[in-house]
Order: sequence, then C-alpha cells, then structure tokens
Amino acid sequence: MTDAKYELLTIGNALVDVLSHATEEFILEQHHKHGMERGGMNLVSEARAKDLYDDMGPAIESSGGSAGNTAACYASLGGNGAYIGKVANDQLGEVFRHDLKSIGVHYDTPALRDEIATGRCMVLITPDGERTMNTFLGAATELTPDDIDEELVAASAITYLEGYLFDPPLAKEAFVKAAEVAHKAGRKVSLTLSDPFCVDRHRDDFLKLIEGHIDILFANEEELKSLYGILDWSEAPAILHGKCEVACLTRSENGSDIVENGNLIEIQAKPTNVVDTTGAGDAYAAGFLFGYMQGLPLAECGDIASIAAAEVISHVGPRPDVELRTLLPAKAA
Repeated sequence: MTDAKYELLTIGNALVDVLSHATEEFILEQHHKHGMERGGMNLVSEARAKDLYDDMGPAIESSGGSAGNTAACYASLGGNGAYIGKVANDQLGEVFRHDLKSIGVHYDTPALRDEIATGRCMVLITPDGERTMNTFLGAATELTPDDIDEELVAASAITYLEGYLFDPPLAKEAFVKAAEVAHKAGRKVSLTLSDPFCVDRHRDDFLKLIEGHIDILFANEEELKSLYGILDWSEAPAILHGKCEVACLTRSENGSDIVENGNLIEIQAKPTNVVDTTGAGDAYAAGFLFGYMQGLPLAECGDIASIAAAEVISHVGPRPDVELRTLLPAKAA
C-alpha cells in the first residue's frame, strides 16, 4: 500500500457539532418529553434541533461528524488523508469544508444545492463526561453512490466507513461501492459501528457488510454486544474469528482489546481527566490506523490509539487541542 496517494480516506456524515454542558435532570426531562436516550445518538428533525438549541445552555460550535473527526485526528498525528461527506451550500457547510482543508485533509465532495441545510449534532455533556447526541442529519443524508469518487478510493490505502451514515438506503449502496472499489485496487476497508442504537436498526445489514467487505472493525463493548448478542466478553475473540482481519474493541476506562485471528491483545487506557467523551472512538480509530499504516505491531497501534483518545476526552470538543504527533513515542512519530 506504499503507492497510495492518501493513507486514509474517511467517509461519513458531515456535521457541525454544537456542544453544551447539561445536568442529569435536563437529560431525564428530555427523555420523558422527547424520548432522548442518554449516552446514545438520537436522530431529530430540523425543528427539534432548533428547539433543543434554544433550551441548551451556552454552547461551543465545532466542525465534527465521526469520520470527519477521525480525519482531523489522523492529520494531527502527521498522516495524510481525505474525506467524503455531504454538506449544503450554506454557511455551516463552508465552515465544515474550511476546517478540514485548513488542516490538510483533501475534501472536494460537491455541496448539495437545494433547501436541505448542513447537518448538525447537538451534544449534551453531563458531569461524568458522557455525551448524549441529538443529530439533525440534513444534507449528510443526501450522500449517494455517485459521490463516491472511485479514483480517490483507489488512491487511498485504507477507506474508513462511519456506521452513523448507514441509515439512508443510498448510503448503504455507497458503502458497498466504496468497499468494492477499494478491494479491487488492493486496498483495505475499515468500519466503525458508531452506536449501539445504530446497530440495532441495521443488524443484518451490518453483519453482511462486515463479513463481505470489512478488513478492520472498530466497535465499543455495547455495539459489539448488540451486533452479536454477546453476554460474556470472553466470547468476543471466537465470535470475531474469520469475520475480519483485525477488530479493535474499546472499553472506556478498561482500555481496549485488539483481536486478530482469534487472539486477543489487551491495551491499557491512558490516565487522563475525563471532561467530554465526544470523539473518543474517532480519535482511537485514527491512532490505531496511523500506527497500522506505519507497519507497527498491533499492540503499539493500540497504544497510539489510547494516547489519541486520552487527549480528546481531556477537553470539550471532538478534535485535538494539541498536535497529537507531539504526544507519540519517538519511534511512532
């Protein structure tokens, strides 16, 4: 894969994050009134997003979206990457595009030119650092197979797919197209499951995608349990054996497990002050794939992933406050 123009191409929902601190009482009230699930990703209408914005406390706006965050973290580690995702031809869309390009990420997906606005994610952060997301997908849902630039996919060593984008039928087709183009070019394909509620909605389709197209899988404990019905975590290596080449399974403060050929490698979490867990999994994926692209042993890839995740959760916002490359061991930088 050394002949690739880009190391990592990420494909996902192009969103602007609106982050605000919230009390547990506020989350509970929103659950009773609107069915908001604490700690998950809740899909909302544009009207509901506007109402929630009015009810939220002071907020920080930041370009986000899971795959966009991974692209940003990968660039911060010193890697070169590209992104595919749909924004509208509006102010938030321009902000999103500028933010990625300004850090060196290649991004030229044509903007949507109709009445659908750029998507945004209202992130409520409780005192324990947990984030509850309320997402108006907007223009992001309009990504189609036609937006998959085959030359770009073929020129990228790894194509990384964001599970959140899996809801619209055309996005599922786009995923399959990207995976097939990547494999035809001798490249790798990676997937993050993104959210247990997302897995619940599309379990059968995710299973088919993983077993037919995915080389490197990212999932947290709840997502994997939802996907395979795992009750005992020790079952994970055997269940994943033969499904993909590598699976990276994050377990919050318990670190992560990397599974390859039925064997499990335990990775310790890095000590940090947890402020906001938004983007933790996105940063972890970027760190792991950065190490993987350098041909490092999987344990060292996991260590870089933990370093990246620890930095991102130490402050509000899903993207690094410092250049992640400055935090790496000398041999990995």
